[in-house]
Amino acid sequence: MRMKSVPAALSALLVLACLATAAPAQAQFRIAGANVQKQANGVMALMAYSVVPDLASSSLSINNASSGDPGIMMSQLGGGFTVSKSFPVYLEGAIAYSRYDPTFVASDGTESRQIPTRWNTVSGTVGIGWDFPLTENKELVFRPILNGSIGNVSSDLAVATFVVERAIDQQINFLDKGSLNAYGLGGSVMLDWEHYRPEHDIDLELRYTNIHLRTFGGTAAGVTGSATAQTANLYARWRAPTGLRALDRPVRYVLELSHSQYLGSQANVLGFNRLTTLGTGLELDTSAHEVFVTRIRAVVRYVFGNNVSGVSLGLAASF
Repeated sequence: MRMKSVPAALSALLVLACLATAAPAQAQFRIAGANVQKQANGVMALMAYSVVPDLASSSLSINNASSGDPGIMMSQLGGGFTVSKSFPVYLEGAIAYSRYDPTFVASDGTESRQIPTRWNTVSGTVGIGWDFPLTENKELVFRPILNGSIGNVSSDLAVATFVVERAIDQQINFLDKGSLNAYGLGGSVMLDWEHYRPEHDIDLELRYTNIHLRTFGGTAAGVTGSATAQTANLYARWRAPTGLRALDRPVRYVLELSHSQYLGSQANVLGFNRLTTLGTGLELDTSAHEVFVTRIRAVVRYVFGNNVSGVSLGLAASF
């Protein structure tokens, strides 16, 4: 998904914080407007998008208007399942990767230099819950979930160090320490309705997630921060046979709708506080053959929100 520009609120992040904490006697150039706590919290707010399992923000690419290159890219891969109706333990997990490439301006009071940088974020979230059936046929369940997350933000030295050394004509070794580690604890509550019939399948989920993120050991000195990832989601899916057959099973068409409202630290940090997706696609049933995957889906989605819109392609599998 693409948007024309990255808001000014994200114009300084972790590199800025590291530059701000360098020894004044060695730093001829300074980053204007440095605020270590504010920038560390900004990094954490971006990470808040990644740690919440969320279809709407699972694939984002936001363009830098001046360069045309992606200013921010986010990708997420995740899933969840209930062990069985008789033992209704719910397990979920997600891994996410994002890349942010801000450009900073360093100045010694008389001269200014641009410093392009790239930062990579990797995070993972796991969850364990229990299904409490609300109907006799157990199609509708209430599901509380305990979530834990961990993540790391680090600099891409192959790009950043080279540029900084050429621009400032001195060794800036603190980029080697440009790292931020964070963990998060929290939980989710879900209402999940699964109505499966030969003529159609209906999935409907309502979910609220709240995970509090904090930095911990290994983070660059002085760069501590926190953020709260709060998201409310609605997800609906309809699947029905097309009349065609493949792999000895009916081919199904898929219709999807999802809506995410961002309520925590990530709200408006990228210029929007909600995203909606509309999707359509096809599903192949491979259960007639001895393969690990039982269903494969390909769905094209139109994504839109305040100040943002785009198209994405999603692939999914059932086991």
